[in-house]
Amino acid sequence: MGIIEKMRLDGKKIFVTGGARGIGKSVATAFAEAGADIAIVDLDIDEATKTAKELEENNGIKSIAIKADVTNPKDVSAMIDTVLENFGRLDVAFCNAGICLNIPAEEMTFEQWKKVIDINLTGVFLTAQAAGKVMLKQGGGSIINTASMSGHIVNVPQPQASYNASKAGVIQLTKSLAVEWATRNVRVNCISPGYIGTELTLNSPSLKPLIEQWNEMAPLKRMGRPEELQSICVYLAGDTSSFTTGSDFVIDGAFTAI
Repeated sequence: MGIIEKMRLDGKKIFVTGGARGIGKSVATAFAEAGADIAIVDLDIDEATKTAKELEENNGIKSIAIKADVTNPKDVSAMIDTVLENFGRLDVAFCNAGICLNIPAEEMTFEQWKKVIDINLTGVFLTAQAAGKVMLKQGGGSIINTASMSGHIVNVPQPQASYNASKAGVIQLTKSLAVEWATRNVRVNCISPGYIGTELTLNSPSLKPLIEQWNEMAPLKRMGRPEELQSICVYLAGDTSSFTTGSDFVIDGAFTAI
């Protein structure tokens, strides 16, 4: 069997949080194209259902939509139960849900700070923890968390102390879980994308002036595309990455190299 065949995900059962659109949808599409069955987890159940239907129709796999708040332990537990009821097992978790608030630190309210940390960091912990419990019982699995290059640098000109702190936390959380579960065959890695041109980002009037500044600073002079994150996630989800755990993959077009 060649390397391409080995990288397929036929028979794998995966959930993707924040999977209805953007990076989550793009990576979920790649998983489905590689042969995996996918649970699309999102607060927007209508969009999640639409995405799940697209994946089934286009790839001949099974896909379901689940509404869940990743900051709510009861929702996360119910989500896991639904995945297991429909798929029978869980092989891969893509813990991707996140938000960003660009508010000066001196003006940010406690509620705003807590919202970002709750979704971006606590939400990743809760979903990774829940997935890890299942995988530890099964004897193995792969967890992929979405961090950000913002966990390595302070982006400018936008003020986003809460976002930067949350994503740095995701990177260290990923490494901690990887070490704890290494001998039990549960791998944990994260991706740290740079600026990615999702539909929402590109169509936001408030972000267009920032995009121009980002591109001017960027070595490649452009934003990344969601599909440019697909291959690393398929690799991490599959068996060819069996020696890869505790790693943070920065996909930023060399932005953090300057």
